[in-house]
Amino acid sequence: MTKFSSCLSSLVFGRTRAGGSFLFQESLIRGDIVLSKTAYPAASLVTLDRANTSQDTIATTLSEHGRAHYRASAIVAYLNSSTGQALLWRQFQGNVQLHLSLDDGRKVPIPRLPEKFQLAVEECFTKAQALLVSATAQIACAEQSLLIALGLDTWSPPEALSYVRTSSHAFAAGRLDAQFFAPRVEQLLSRLGRDGLRLADVAPARHERFDPTGSGSFEYIEIGSLGADGTSATESVAMAEAPSRASQHVREGDVITSTVRPIRRLTALIAPDQDGAVCSSGFVVLQPQGISGEVLFTYLRLPLVCELMDLHTSATMYPAISESDLLALPIPIISDEVQAQVQDAVRQASQARRLANQLLIAAKHAVEIAIEVSESAALNFLDAAFTSESQ
Repeated sequence: MTKFSSCLSSLVFGRTRAGGSFLFQESLIRGDIVLSKTAYPAASLVTLDRANTSQDTIATTLSEHGRAHYRASAIVAYLNSSTGQALLWRQFQGNVQLHLSLDDGRKVPIPRLPEKFQLAVEECFTKAQALLVSATAQIACAEQSLLIALGLDTWSPPEALSYVRTSSHAFAAGRLDAQFFAPRVEQLLSRLGRDGLRLADVAPARHERFDPTGSGSFEYIEIGSLGADGTSATESVAMAEAPSRASQHVREGDVITSTVRPIRRLTALIAPDQDGAVCSSGFVVLQPQGISGEVLFTYLRLPLVCELMDLHTSATMYPAISESDLLALPIPIISDEVQAQVQDAVRQASQARRLANQLLIAAKHAVEIAIEVSESAALNFLDAAFTSESQ
């Protein structure tokens, strides 16, 4: 079994470089470690050359002593393991909202991990990062294929200094804001509506109501569960604690898109293991029927389409598009060949993310094995994980 020989206090110190905003207080570099200091314990490794982090995190970097004995990825894997999480939880304080300070976080003991094992964990992180980069490239490829098919890849929208619309146009649209009647918007609507189809024609909305009665729990998808890369995560919630916004079921192959601030491109494709989950009323659930789910997912994330969605939002604090306005958005006919290209790229991206997640989970589990059993058993486990990933 692995022994604990030191604490974080001897390995890390806080970042103090100022970021560009009061919301982004710490400037980070590759190899830094970021800890969550509110709600729940978590750790992540910075893989960008430069980045900022919010005031709800603790930014740390390895000291000279820490770099001599530890790999940052091994520390992150340990802090996210069951052992590391339990020890971090012990340092959280507060009543209404739990909070972790840098000084308390530095009290967490660190196991003595051999260099060979740390290198194996680091390899897990490196491979996972490469897979995530590949997934991002595949999504970009899917978007580019769709833009070319729509004739928008080289489109230069007109930017008129002035333009005029009649009052009948304004009353018909029910709008008075000049941006809605801009020539670029008019041309974009014309291009996307060339076949006379609306979103409702190819993907009607699903309204399968969720009834939070009985015992047990359910898998919940809220707006905060969607990532900027189009991924979605579920959280297990007890029936008795069901949020009021947990209102509708989703099924495998559905596409969900956030009605709140659609300019953020928060759209996701429901995976097989999410079938039957419950999502927030802040989503519209779409059932792709005349279009591939991957193509609809990509279409709704195109910046130009999100711009159109944003033009239909109302309210100030939480600008949102109505379901009826969303379903009325134009969508052209997309050839089977293009749909196949987009579908393949999105599926490859999904597969790459799945493998990356498996490697990161394996790294955490390997640390647990090293602590509870032996380093040799942990290395054997990682070797098996690498073999599975390569297949």
